[in-house]
Formats: sequence, C-alpha cells, structure tokens
Amino acid sequence: MDVKQAGSSLDSLISSFNTRISELQQFVIARNMYPASSVSDLSEIDSAVKGMEIQVQKIRDRLREETQAIPKAKLIEAALGQQKRLKSMSACVPSCLPEIATGVIQDTSKRVQPGTPKRDLVTESLNHEEPAPREKKGRASPPMWYITSNELNALPSYMKQRLTLDKVNAAINDMATYAEANAQIIVAPRKKLAENMLDKALELREISMNDAVKGKHFFLETDIKGPALKLDNTGKATLTVLRHLGRISETRIGHHRVIILLKPQ
Repeated sequence: MDVKQAGSSLDSLISSFNTRISELQQFVIARNMYPASSVSDLSEIDSAVKGMEIQVQKIRDRLREETQAIPKAKLIEAALGQQKRLKSMSACVPSCLPEIATGVIQDTSKRVQPGTPKRDLVTESLNHEEPAPREKKGRASPPMWYITSNELNALPSYMKQRLTLDKVNAAINDMATYAEANAQIIVAPRKKLAENMLDKALELREISMNDAVKGKHFFLETDIKGPALKLDNTGKATLTVLRHLGRISETRIGHHRVIILLKPQ
C-alpha cells in the first residue's frame, strides 16, 4: 500500500466517522423525543460503535503489515537491480576465459638437444650481454579490458562488419596470452632458453627497451597465430576495432610491427 492509498483509506475512515457522529446525534434527539425506544436505539449505537472499532483495528493491522513489508520490498528491489547488473556484466564476458601460458620458457627449454651449441653472433651477444632483468615480485599480468556490447554497437557498421562481442573479447584473450609469453621470454635467464628462442629473446629485449613500449605489455604481429585472433580479414578488422576503442596501440620498431596493450581511457 503506497502513501496515496493509505491517505485514501484514512479519508474514507474520517468520512465514515462523520457519518456515524451525525447518526448518533440523530439517535440522541430521537431518544429525547421517544424515551420508550431509547434502549433499543442505544443497543444499535453500541453495535455500530463496535463495528467501527473492528474496522479501525483492521486498518491498523493492515498498516502494520505494510510497514513491516517495506524493508522486504526494498531488499527485493535491490536484488533485482543487482541481478540486472550481473546480466549486463555476463553479456560482456566471453564464453571462455583464457589460461595464460605460464610454462613457455620451461617448454622451450625442454627442446634443447644435447651437444655443443653452434657459435654465432646471437649466442655470443646473449652470453656477453648484461644479465636479464629479474622479474619483479607481483609483476602485473597483461591487461584484459573486454569491450561491452554498448561499445560494439556504437561503432559504425563499416568498422564493425560481422564482428561479435565473443569474437572480439576472445581476441583480447589471445593478445594477453601473446604478451605474457613475451614477458616471460624477456626475463628468462640465458640457460633456460632453447636455442631456437635466442634470436627472438634478443629482439624482444631490444624492443622492450624502446621508449614507446618500456614498462608495457606488448606482442609482435608475427606472434598472431590464433586460436581466435589470426592475420586474416576478421583479425585485421578486430585490431582496427580494438585500436579505435583504445585497447591497443601500434608502433613500428625496426622491421617489427609492435602492438601494445592499453588500459581504456
């Protein structure tokens, strides 16, 4: 029962009281005029008053019930609002979340074949260069700022093409996996790197010292190999959308196209 309904009920009650008062006044006048019938009149008055008392008590009980139900109604309203927010959030999360590769270095080190390594410039440069920087404790994982359905729907049709929310967010998962793998290679000690990773390790370390990418998570265009993000038309459209939405930026360092993961503004 809201305030208007409660006010309407009280107005009806007041009107009923006024009617009863008028009737009582008429009964008093009638009693003085007809003393013999006063007893029956008083009985009727008593019955009417008791009936009014019952109605008033029912109204009080109803008001008490409505007052007690107000906190429950607010709780239900808050729960419904939370449910709506959770549905909105779940609509923006991809159907499957990635498992960031944590054993890239260990896996590559297992591929090293026994024997004397070949002497080349890359090996010598890695052997004589400064030790790889130690990985700081609590190093942040690559950012995965998923896009929302509102962001995707706000894009012009020529840019969005046939992309879906799940496809774009799955591509964000892949990019985070690429960046995490590169970060592990950069901080890996020389002895844990497989020989086929030495060239890439050297290149990644040089790229990571560039002012454009220093302190940021990044990956190379050559890292793009799926499963969701590929160098096809859909993949290129996905990169365009993510660049437009401020999730990535691109730069060229040497002969590499470097893609940097960003936090949206």
